[in-house]
Amino acid sequence: MNNEVIITCALTGAGDTVRRSPHVPVTPEQIAESAVEAASAGAAVVHIHVRDPATGDPSRDPRLYAEVVERIKETGTDVVINLTAGMGGDLVIDPDEPLRQLPGTDLVGGLERLPHVEDLLPDICTLDCGSLNFGDGSNLYVSTPDMLRAGARRIQELGVRPELEIFDTGQLWFAKQLLAEGLLDDPTVFQLCMGIPWGAPADPGVLQSMVAMLPQGAQWASFALGRMQMPWVAQSILLGGNVRVGLEDNLYLSKGVKATNGQLVERAVRITELLGASVATPDQARARLGLKPRG
Repeated sequence: MNNEVIITCALTGAGDTVRRSPHVPVTPEQIAESAVEAASAGAAVVHIHVRDPATGDPSRDPRLYAEVVERIKETGTDVVINLTAGMGGDLVIDPDEPLRQLPGTDLVGGLERLPHVEDLLPDICTLDCGSLNFGDGSNLYVSTPDMLRAGARRIQELGVRPELEIFDTGQLWFAKQLLAEGLLDDPTVFQLCMGIPWGAPADPGVLQSMVAMLPQGAQWASFALGRMQMPWVAQSILLGGNVRVGLEDNLYLSKGVKATNGQLVERAVRITELLGASVATPDQARARLGLKPRG
């Protein structure tokens, strides 16, 4: 069991959730306000995507990331900044003409997914460690070994800690290969992402197997989607890990009750404390994850 739990709040994500809940933040101001709310509720880390302020659609615009980070810093809030670097991997193909890309495709090289990381040098950025059939239909997430090696090398050069996003066991296998090749530094930080069709299912036995595969000394967290989000908080803590909650992965506090990010963090804090564990502060998270002290 983990007795000092790092809580990450994934604030908005890139999914089509804006039209399903009024609480999903869209503009840089809303995302920053939600980050402050989550930190005040007990999150040590905020995981940040950005969206087009006019449409709510996912975006890779470095200017939007810069505005969010600046707004958070202006408040004086102490929280670890984790920026996604997974945008730019979406490929939607015509199933009858697979070489034809359909609307929704946003596919760029591994290094082209990092301009905002290069500009802002966050504490953490994500590295999605493999390709995946992403849900039903013909939507693929593309992250090839060559892309991953190039991205990992550049993130290492920047001195940013990669959070290794793992959606299935083969991706965990490849992340360990990156470590063996010297492209990752200790301590490695893993996020085990469960319940995303068609990756690793939200099954406790599968999670336990993936935890057993982690390299020695790794720091890890896990999350599951939808109604499994809060049970997964307990599941992760009991297996020795940290946790992630937030509107990227789940919109509800209970059946029919739409949540805010702050409310989801508060619920995770309560579960953590009921299990007899304590909630890590941002400084404790920095020490555990091998990050630089707060500047």
